[in-house]
Amino acid sequence: MSAPHLSRRRLLMGLASGAGTWALAGCDGLAQNAQVDGVLRQTEKLTLRSQRLLLGRQALAQEFSEADLSPVFRANGTQMPDSDDYARLLEHGFADWRLQVDGLVQRPQRLSLAELRRFASRTQITRHDCVEGWSAIGQWQGVPLGLVLDAAGLKPGARYVVFHCADELERTLDGSGRYYESIDLVDAYHPQTILAYGMNGKDLPVAHGAPLRLRVERQLGYKQAKYLMRIEVVDAYSGLWGGRGGFWEDRGYEWYAGI
Repeated sequence: MSAPHLSRRRLLMGLASGAGTWALAGCDGLAQNAQVDGVLRQTEKLTLRSQRLLLGRQALAQEFSEADLSPVFRANGTQMPDSDDYARLLEHGFADWRLQVDGLVQRPQRLSLAELRRFASRTQITRHDCVEGWSAIGQWQGVPLGLVLDAAGLKPGARYVVFHCADELERTLDGSGRYYESIDLVDAYHPQTILAYGMNGKDLPVAHGAPLRLRVERQLGYKQAKYLMRIEVVDAYSGLWGGRGGFWEDRGYEWYAGI
């Protein structure tokens, strides 16, 4: 990646990190002000459009060599879903696990790990940038999300892909502890957006999201949903839980976390 792209990546990451920290660490009253919230949401849209205009929709995140792999890749967030159903799937090596693909699709799917592995795969070594300020380089192997969406066939009106996960975090006032994320079709069909079942040459570890996690490499770490159970194609995400398109977005983070 060229020096200007690296500088811009660091700038965008710093801005996103600062915004997330500001919203969650002491400025709740201001963040909940409707007028300020509206300004922030419009700024987020401007960031999305500007980044895609400047870098292009298919521009790749920097990829590295095996020599660059981090000796320790921190497992952040949930490291074991608090779910009896997940525990039973894990006990049997995920033999009974299925990825449900539905919503605005012509051919709903229920895909096993073996079936996902029969798709053409992609391996990439990329840097994971966390909104908390740390980063690590890891190798990921999986199926490009676009191939799975093509197998299901998108219906007219499809705009977003929602990822429903097995982990359920602490219950909140709105009662929505289930972790979920969403991206638009531009990022869904980006060549580096994969459903990863492998990490660093081995099966994906439980702490990193087994049996399947999302890798959308041009966005911050909280967009990389772990423990995938269902992919839902929708025309809008406003009707889901807090209406902001993701577990952390419903709590103040930006929906578009591009870097």
